[in-house]
Amino acid sequence: MPARTSWTGNLKLSLITIPIRLYRAVSSTARTSLNMLHEDCHQRIRYQYTCPVHGEVAKDHIVKGYQYERGRYVVLSDEDLEKVKLETTRTLEIVQFVDENELDPIYLDTPYYMAPDGPVAEEAFRVLCEAMRRENKTAIGRVTMAGREHMVAIGPHDKGLVMTTLHYGREVRRSDAYFEEIPEKSIDDDELALARQLIAGKSRPFDPNAFRDRYEEALGETIRAKLQGEEPEAVAVEEPGKIVDFMEALKRSLAQEKEEAGKEKPRRKPSADRVRRDAASKRKKSGG
Repeated sequence: MPARTSWTGNLKLSLITIPIRLYRAVSSTARTSLNMLHEDCHQRIRYQYTCPVHGEVAKDHIVKGYQYERGRYVVLSDEDLEKVKLETTRTLEIVQFVDENELDPIYLDTPYYMAPDGPVAEEAFRVLCEAMRRENKTAIGRVTMAGREHMVAIGPHDKGLVMTTLHYGREVRRSDAYFEEIPEKSIDDDELALARQLIAGKSRPFDPNAFRDRYEEALGETIRAKLQGEEPEAVAVEEPGKIVDFMEALKRSLAQEKEEAGKEKPRRKPSADRVRRDAASKRKKSGG
């Protein structure tokens, strides 16, 4: 089944307009979600809108407001918010291009796949994509989604483009307040050489499929045990050792990496989603 479109509109570059579609590139449904239940009867908890003065409030009696002083608000109607709409409501406007490695990852937020909307848009879309790839450029633009105008970055990916919403400069905290206590001292050459050797030994091409969500797997094991009436096994958490001699720790780390390089990878544990499917299958077979 094709993914649900998150946004449709036009990609605008100067006088060029290309109809496009956006799809969320990351899915949250792959993770196990837990529901809040009443302890006594195990029914799901339902949340209600309440007013401290009048109690429960119907949804159609709720309005939006901005707190300009403590306890005082200016109310904004739907008509007021309609007037806030910008020209980027149905248009993703490219403002400039930057070198593809120039963008600081700290500004990256949510990624979306971008595809041409229909056969007519395909040629212009493919030309733009290839031109950006050959120039090693990332586009910076702006678009309105979910009632907010976002600054975005657009770059080639596979046969299409990926658009990533960005944090504005005012949203990102300055780093100097967190790093000011780190002293500026000379670095020992021997320690630096060993650290570089350790990094080189652990360097390899990035493969996201080589990483497992170990919490998801452990949660799946716990759910499986509870379904079978067993007590979940507690995992002992190893306390990290304190670094007394950094040089000795580097040497031991290098030796450990060489030893672990020859070990086999552990078998993958079933995910919580797999556990749910297995439990449902057992219920069908038993007629429950």
